Amino acid sequence: MDFYGFYTGKIFDAYHFLGAHPEAEGATFRTFAPGASRIALIGEFTDWQEAEMHKVYDGNFWECYAKDAKPGMMYKYRIYKQDQSCIDHCDPYGFGMELRPNTASIIRKLTDYTFGDASWLQKRTDCKDKPLNIYELHFGSFRKPSNEPDDWYTYTELAKILIPYLKEYGYNYVELMPLSEHPCDESWGYQNTGFFSPTSRYGTAAELMEFVDLCHQNDIGVILDFVPVHFAVDGYALANYDGTALYEYPHHDVGVSEWGSCNFMHSRGEVRSFLKSAANYWLTEYHIDGIRMDAISRMIYWQGEPARGVNNTAVDFIREMNQGLKQLHPTAILSAEDSTSYPGVTRPASEGGLGFDYKWDMGWMNDTLDYFRTGPMYRPENYHKLTFSMMYYYNDAFLLPLSHDEVVHGKATILQKMHGDYDEKFPQARAFYMYMYAHPGKKLNFMGNEFGQLREWDEKREQDWSILSYPIHDAFHRFMKDLNLLYLNHPAFYQKDYEAEGFQWIDCHQETRCIYSFERTAEKERILAVFNFSDQEQKNYKLDLKNAKKLTRLLASDSQEYGGTKKYTNTEIKLKNGQTVLSLSAYSAVYYKIL
Repeated sequence: MDFYGFYTGKIFDAYHFLGAHPEAEGATFRTFAPGASRIALIGEFTDWQEAEMHKVYDGNFWECYAKDAKPGMMYKYRIYKQDQSCIDHCDPYGFGMELRPNTASIIRKLTDYTFGDASWLQKRTDCKDKPLNIYELHFGSFRKPSNEPDDWYTYTELAKILIPYLKEYGYNYVELMPLSEHPCDESWGYQNTGFFSPTSRYGTAAELMEFVDLCHQNDIGVILDFVPVHFAVDGYALANYDGTALYEYPHHDVGVSEWGSCNFMHSRGEVRSFLKSAANYWLTEYHIDGIRMDAISRMIYWQGEPARGVNNTAVDFIREMNQGLKQLHPTAILSAEDSTSYPGVTRPASEGGLGFDYKWDMGWMNDTLDYFRTGPMYRPENYHKLTFSMMYYYNDAFLLPLSHDEVVHGKATILQKMHGDYDEKFPQARAFYMYMYAHPGKKLNFMGNEFGQLREWDEKREQDWSILSYPIHDAFHRFMKDLNLLYLNHPAFYQKDYEAEGFQWIDCHQETRCIYSFERTAEKERILAVFNFSDQEQKNYKLDLKNAKKLTRLLASDSQEYGGTKKYTNTEIKLKNGQTVLSLSAYSAVYYKIL
């Protein structure tokens, strides 16, 4: 290992040196603990008796070789503080961990699985000019073998259920909520104890590798949530690892996050190398196609509050990490969950930006959902909540998210957020989703949104698949499938997402009628999207399109097959001098191909 690089926060491969590394007849264990007075290795192979670890290199690293240590065996480090008290810790660089509430690390051999995804990796891109339709998934609650909260499918088992579903319903990427080990189910993986350990809830490292490999062999990319901001307070993990604040701030005012967890001290080179190596680990060893970084605003600003000022060392860290990851993995996707207006989040790091490929458009999400919560009588005065997103859209490369955060903690599900009674929600939801998929920017939907889940998400229960026995939900599910497939197969929806010529308002001044229309353009395709978000039919809506002779209908949200009221008898509309007149159902949307 490059020790100078480790201390200065420059390396991305610290896990090759630190952690447990199986050899022919045993394993070598190394840990970084400069504040410890003594460290002993304990494990199955020592009968949980202490085996002395020795200071090596500059005296800040500890090492020992255990002859009988084999993959699959458990171990811990017994770390003695300067006052000679001790505590047993899991390995910060361990590649596996026990199922909670147990806390031992597990020896894993990362070469136990052989990937067969070379063709996928060769053709993989960052999708800037390609469709990116992401299905966000919590691994333990998409489907469950039983009603027991801690009964889960393994990585391999879920692959056989999930992959056919994603392919049939038009999702080409899956985003997994954090799979790094965490002790509390309710944290959803965002409070980690094992940054290099895939959670044992769903199986082994090799089984997760197989899951990713199977996705790739079916042309599905895999994005993983990564948490570079904070970590769990549990005493057996990173907190006060060597008897000192090794990974966290020593001061409570900046050392504790709003979630009660420990904030990483990003000014320390050892911490920077730890996090850079963890991010690279998932991309390299598991062939993950992208990383979504959580709570980036809490790194940009102290405690996430602009009034406290910019955390310059954390910003520099983000920039350096993203630049290094893109050099190592040019086609991997790096996306930021960031609700701030901090400039240059998706500008290349070489140009002074943060170097992300995509930024979640939280403004679009909040404004759009607020609009659809609003009663139709108030929508005229809120009309430009839906036009505002295009005022700032080209400042960054945005992704439109409807994530897990929008369907929990009393916020209601996406379908529930629509104004009105049960029957009134469905036509609005169909029109809402057509607006989302025609709007520039890549797409992300949390599981259950696509069939109109009515119960807020609970990590202990599988999604309410039985709701599909109700015809209106089944029709909505079918609508979302057709919308997804349409998006994937029409370049006008994605090819020029980040070019001004890819989007043009046709009409955004129908405030009293709540009508909107715009055009999406690709090199060889033009698509017209028309919306009526009022609760009244809008007759005699005049359209004037340049260089257009005919409209061919691609999708209509009010079609009877999707639970709507309109039966379409023809698919084409001929234009006279580029002009036509439309009649729009209440709460409806329609796409036309312009010829």
